[in-house]
Amino acid sequence: MNKTNICFDKVKKDCFKFIKSQETKTEKFCNKDKMLKSFLIPMCFWIANKTNNKKPYFVGLAGGQGTGKTTISSIVKIILEKYFKLKVFKISIDDFYKTRKERIILSKKIHPMLMTRGVPGTHDVQMMLSFFKKAKSKIFKKIELPDFNKAIDDRSPKKSWYKLKEKPDVVIFEGWCVGAKAELNKTLKKSINSLEKTNDQKLLWRNYVNKQLKNKYKKLYSQLNCMIYLKAQNFSLLQKWRLKQEHKLWLKSKKSSSHKIMNKNDVLKFMQTYQRITENMFKKMPKYASIVLNLNSNHQIKSAVYKNK
Repeated sequence: MNKTNICFDKVKKDCFKFIKSQETKTEKFCNKDKMLKSFLIPMCFWIANKTNNKKPYFVGLAGGQGTGKTTISSIVKIILEKYFKLKVFKISIDDFYKTRKERIILSKKIHPMLMTRGVPGTHDVQMMLSFFKKAKSKIFKKIELPDFNKAIDDRSPKKSWYKLKEKPDVVIFEGWCVGAKAELNKTLKKSINSLEKTNDQKLLWRNYVNKQLKNKYKKLYSQLNCMIYLKAQNFSLLQKWRLKQEHKLWLKSKKSSSHKIMNKNDVLKFMQTYQRITENMFKKMPKYASIVLNLNSNHQIKSAVYKNK
């Protein structure tokens, strides 16, 4: 029996249990065995080989809206912990969104579109850099990290924050724009969708976001040891998957009237703010990501490309 099968036998119970928790009556995972054996377990061997006990190995994991970043990163965490006995901490860039109050101030100061969370410039970069620094410190101290509640579009109270009590071997840092690079200024001139055309005629919003990528976010992403990219075939597929994601959120939160769940038009409009960077990542990310997981139209991994195996 080869090492992949040995690993599969040891982790399948926990992985399948997690996968089942993510399924709905209408949406089931297909080809679970193949996903683990052909793609995720080999990827975990690759990550495990890069780790050392001196400082955490930082894995960036990116992909457009609804590609399955949270699901994939959770399964990778299970495999690394169960089979490789590594301490893994997983956090999303989404948890570092600026508070609603901070975004209101930003929207008045720079551009109204910055009220909408998501794009570079709407995260607390200093808080992320501080986390990276503390996690890499030789003398580790407990770290408290924010939790962002998308249903209320604001940061959760401090009592709900994550508490990292021991030094991790691996940190999985996931998010739709993790690893994104800035565009050339000349490509910013042409609007990519109706939202930009109508609401950003003076290019203030897109220039501000691009400047964030060029400076603060470039410094942030330089802290990562490797990048894994979940590549969808096109933007319209991402819209479809994001709508499913919102429906799941609604099912979980429908008992609370205070939760702000988006309807179809809201989601499509919301996603237009993500389109420019997402389209740019489609083109650029395969060139510099350590691993690219190509997804088919059925939301399944169809191939994996390693830059340096």
